[in-house]
Order: sequence, then C-alpha cells, then structure tokens
Amino acid sequence: MKHEPTPTQSSPAGLSGTFGRAYAGIAHLAPPSLAQFALRLALAVPFWRSGINKWDGFLQLNDVAILLFSTEFRLHLPGGPYPYPFPATVAFASGMAEIVLPVLLVLGLASRAAALALLAMTLVIQLTVPDGWPVHVTWAAMALAIMAWGPGRWSIDQFAGIDRLACRHSP
Repeated sequence: MKHEPTPTQSSPAGLSGTFGRAYAGIAHLAPPSLAQFALRLALAVPFWRSGINKWDGFLQLNDVAILLFSTEFRLHLPGGPYPYPFPATVAFASGMAEIVLPVLLVLGLASRAAALALLAMTLVIQLTVPDGWPVHVTWAAMALAIMAWGPGRWSIDQFAGIDRLACRHSP
C-alpha cells in the first residue's frame, strides 16, 4: 500500500519546487548584469553631482570648493580635527576624481579600480563628515560589491575582456 502525505506533511520536492520556481522568477526579474549596472550607476551619481558643483569651467575649480577645503572641511582623526593639507590641491584632486571616476563606473571601464578609488574617497569623506555614516556605509557597500563581483556584462570591461573575472561572476 502506497503512503500519501497528509495535509500536515508536505512533500520536500513540492515545497522546494514551489520556492525554487518563485526564486527563479525573482532572479529572472533581476539578472546579475542589471543589478551590477544599477550598483555602478547608484554609486556614480552622488560623486558626479558633488564633482560637477566644484567647477566653473574646464579645469577651472570654483572658489567655493577651495574655500570649503581651506576653512570648513576638517579631518576628524584622534587628537583632531585637523585641517586638510594643501587645500587647493586636495580640492582639485577631489573635483577631478568626482568627475572621472563616476564616468568610468557608468561606462564600466576600469570599474574595480574606480570602485576602489571611490571607496577610499568615501573613507576620507567619513573622516570629514562623521555624522554622515548612514549614507557613507551605503556608498562603501556599493563600492565593495563592484570590487567583489565586477562590473557585469553591461560594461566595457567585460566586452573588451579587460575584467576576466566579470565573465565568471555574471551569468
């Protein structure tokens, strides 16, 4: 005599099959390449917006950017806060990085390196604005995800074969 499962006993294949189909449907809605592109775009936007406000023209840093690094921004390190060294140089480098690195991320070119550089910038920003940690931790998480899983298939890195790991981490 064949034993049929009672309503209180669920068949492992039935339950896992149902969840498996549900998860497959969700995965189909959010393929890894889409998620990786969204991460690149989401990380690029705040840095781009900050960078674009530092310039008056081509390689013409505005006075406000220099003023902020000279008088307002401080590094909150033990025994500090301390002023930024060479504020005009730091403002220029910051402004350049906030333009170039987001463009690289959106294009998916040198994505892991751009994410690493933005992670380093995020750490410095955290030292400058310690109360901003809820936003900074999300930037750090996005940068780490790009560094770990790469730019995805929708990137120049993958298309040109620059990031060989991108091919293995993106189905």
